[in-house]
Amino acid sequence: MSQEPDTRWLSDPRVFAVNRMDAHSDHVAFPDLHAAKAGEPSTLRQSLNGRWAFHLAQSVAARPQGFFATEYDMAEWGDIEVPGYMQLQGYGSNQYVNTQYPWDGVEELRPPHIPEANLVGSYLRDFSFEKLDGTGRVVLTFDGVETAFYVWLNGEFIGFSEDSFTPAHFDVTEQVRAGSNRLAVQVFQRSSASWIEDQDFWRATGIFRDVWIEQQPTLHVEDLFVKTDFNDDFSAAVLRLDLKLWGETAGATVDVFLADAAGAQIAALSGLSAQAGMDLDLKVEAPDLWSAEKPTLYDLMLVVRDKDGAVIEAIPQRIGFRHFEIKDKLMLLNGKRIIFNGVNRHEFDAVRGRSVTYEQMLWDVRFCKQNNINAVRTSHYPNQSTWYRLCDEYGLYVIDEANLESHGSWMTDGKVDPRWPVPDSLPEWRDGVLDRAKSMLERDKNHASILIWSCGNESYGGKNIFDMSEFFRQRDPSRLVHYEGIFHDRRYNDTSDMESQMYTKPQDVEAYLTNDPQKPFILCEYMHAMGNSCGGFHLYTDLIDKYDLYQGGFIWDYIDQALAIDPDSGSRAVAYGGQFGDRPHDGEFCGDGIVTAWREPSTKVQEVKGLYQPFDLSPEAGGVSIRNKNLFVSSADYRLVYRLLLDGEEILSASLDTNVAAGDTAFIALDLPKATKAGEYVLQCSLCLKTSTLWADAGHEIAFGETVWCVEGDVKLDAPVPLTCQNGDINLGVETPHYRAMFSRVFGGLSSIKVDHSDASLEFILRPPRLVFWRALTDNDRGCQLGFDLAVWKSASHCYKRAGFEVDANSDEPSITHRFALPGLKIEPTVSYRVGRDGLIHVEADFAGAEDLPDLPIFGLEFTVPARLDRFRYYGLGPDENYIDRLRGARLGVFEKGVEDNVPAYLVPQECGNRVGVRWAEVTDEAGLGLRFASEGQPFEFSALPYTMMELDAAYSPEQLPAVTQTVVRIAARQMGVGGDDSWGAPVHDRYHIKSSEALSLKFSLCPIGV
Repeated sequence: MSQEPDTRWLSDPRVFAVNRMDAHSDHVAFPDLHAAKAGEPSTLRQSLNGRWAFHLAQSVAARPQGFFATEYDMAEWGDIEVPGYMQLQGYGSNQYVNTQYPWDGVEELRPPHIPEANLVGSYLRDFSFEKLDGTGRVVLTFDGVETAFYVWLNGEFIGFSEDSFTPAHFDVTEQVRAGSNRLAVQVFQRSSASWIEDQDFWRATGIFRDVWIEQQPTLHVEDLFVKTDFNDDFSAAVLRLDLKLWGETAGATVDVFLADAAGAQIAALSGLSAQAGMDLDLKVEAPDLWSAEKPTLYDLMLVVRDKDGAVIEAIPQRIGFRHFEIKDKLMLLNGKRIIFNGVNRHEFDAVRGRSVTYEQMLWDVRFCKQNNINAVRTSHYPNQSTWYRLCDEYGLYVIDEANLESHGSWMTDGKVDPRWPVPDSLPEWRDGVLDRAKSMLERDKNHASILIWSCGNESYGGKNIFDMSEFFRQRDPSRLVHYEGIFHDRRYNDTSDMESQMYTKPQDVEAYLTNDPQKPFILCEYMHAMGNSCGGFHLYTDLIDKYDLYQGGFIWDYIDQALAIDPDSGSRAVAYGGQFGDRPHDGEFCGDGIVTAWREPSTKVQEVKGLYQPFDLSPEAGGVSIRNKNLFVSSADYRLVYRLLLDGEEILSASLDTNVAAGDTAFIALDLPKATKAGEYVLQCSLCLKTSTLWADAGHEIAFGETVWCVEGDVKLDAPVPLTCQNGDINLGVETPHYRAMFSRVFGGLSSIKVDHSDASLEFILRPPRLVFWRALTDNDRGCQLGFDLAVWKSASHCYKRAGFEVDANSDEPSITHRFALPGLKIEPTVSYRVGRDGLIHVEADFAGAEDLPDLPIFGLEFTVPARLDRFRYYGLGPDENYIDRLRGARLGVFEKGVEDNVPAYLVPQECGNRVGVRWAEVTDEAGLGLRFASEGQPFEFSALPYTMMELDAAYSPEQLPAVTQTVVRIAARQMGVGGDDSWGAPVHDRYHIKSSEALSLKFSLCPIGV
């Protein structure tokens, strides 16, 4: 081995690899054909995962010296699990920052200097090694280490490497020995690489991916590059294989076999003379093309034989035949315009951080398929190889992103400030940046799922990143190159083959698309899913049919990056930035996922699945129109299931087969009864899997549509009930045969509903209903300073007073109307209560509207009822929470839920649990006793929560919420949307605001039920 270890490498961007082998494809070698076909781990690889001895030092100077010596006594050391992170196993503190560097305000630094505070983890692992017959070179592989590390084996220095997210391979043939061996690794938290690994994530350290020793056969396929070329109509292909062999080739041969998805051999080459470099071609007629819709994979087998014909090595490789290109400014897959219904995905787990398991990756890919997500951007680093194999097999399009982000070097407090950007065009950073591109491409190049190479994320511009893009194009012309950073720096506009932007407003996307665009357009990040978000998502997806050059986007992001506080106790509590005492930090900005850190789908998924669905179903009188938005597959694998509801209750359910070709639209007649009975009818249609697949069971719904209509008719009225009225000095009391109600002149409304039940008197009203003009702020509300702009409505909600009342106790239906004065506002909303002879309390709240006031967050009434009323059932849009700008994925029906379950697991409590289009809602106890609210005229918006908006607003984490003592029911005429274009300034779209000049009226009835 050359060179002695030197800690000065840590602050020198020109030194990023010492004695590290060249990157190569991620194929796996087996000793024979049987092993290659068995589907088991290769016996040529020996895992070094497990418990390692460990020592943590707080600085470079304090690290143990000479620890790599074979006789070093590690008896006083602790231990650590590999793969895993130091901080998540009790060594060091967790820290989350977004764009700022983790040492900002602690040490004043500029690139490439590194902080004095630099954790050093020293690892020792003793292992036994047995030389296998027929093998030659021995290679040690670290699949992922953050951030920089040095390696020794049996006391001898092996090498050094940076780039946390691609493998580091070292030739240890001369150092490994039969029997006992000692592997020593020293991992440094900070190096010059930290300046270009400034991703939006927890800053963790350690050996977080697999470690293994591989014994390679004496003649070994070191690198394999699979390429597929086609004729013009894709009816024939040529499979091109570029092989690089290591070892003695004299007399050796190579066989190549290609089998289709059914296992039938369709092409072969036998007895080829082995060479150090080999270029091979196989012709394939009528290839079954790979796509996310139909991810057909072929099985390639390479067999290396010695001069006597004995198998030395066998390599299986799965291959997808597909063609990706830009033509006439459109991105085309197999000749068709592709749409990315995508998501950005961090590798993350609440307990393990970015050290994710196979089971978690499998859950993720199945979740994406089940919820119509067809594309993933590996934000912002290459993932484990297993992820790409799963994407190949299950069918997901991938933007594979290089491990490069230097956000804090050119942006300050959200403003572009390129005073000292890296890597820019600085020559000392060029080789290291290109190495990251090469390491990613060479490992991942044979995965059909990868359509686009990305130069990294948010690293401004410059010649170095342009050179990365040119490397990608020259080495792999079969894929396109992506880089969003040119949006901020157009010096090298050709760095990206497509115009990629992030968080551009829908109207600004349209402005680009209508102004002679020269490239196809994608949003590599959009719909910032932080907290209660994803409102207005349809304003983006609606652009797909309007503009050919708009080709989709990638939601930010997939999973909440929140860490478990005490996982050993079984607690599900998680923490965000700052809650571990980390400073600086960026708080809850790590909570942007559509699934929680525990991999629980959030309520936002309902909208994502609905807007990403591959079929549009438009039911109408007599049938349903099905538009197949797929590029390659028909609807034949799905069963059309349809239901007819009357006032929320199912009166018909049936199903039939369909076969709508890709890209076509067809009308399917349905056998429906004539709707003659008065009421509200809903025709709902779904496409559901006929048979189980890798990613979902039979019956899984992939697309949905519904239509609603009403049949008028005479309404049967119940006989009038007798009412007894007691008009006191303070209270108006009204008694019906089923309950007693009281209305307070002093407290401004309904103060009591009592019923007699089982020899007890039950009260349903804890305090008079209150007018609400305010909501608990969402993350998006806080980000756009809504609390500042609309603060008058917060004081109006909390501090209004009675301005007068009118009581009519003598009429056939007693009533009381209250006027309320709002602090500092010249408007007096009213609330009236009337007890009808139908036995219902009829409520009307009116807001007359006023000029020159800010928009309203909400207008409605809030009821506080006993906590025993802990469940609700309603007829409206559901099943999950929805808002006026987030309801495309919802459907009309009767749904039920527990009140405490209606609080989603947002990292910071906020407005939640709303339902739009509610016809009626019931809030009850376990026995079914409670209150029923029914709309009169227009449906209302509804929520039932265990907390008040003030309690939600005051809490910074779910653990700060108080013990449940009440149920809070909100009936609203209207609530503004939740937005989601971004979470740091983008307002809710104007069409989903509530203008204060607009008159609003809320009408509904209520009464006890179950008594």
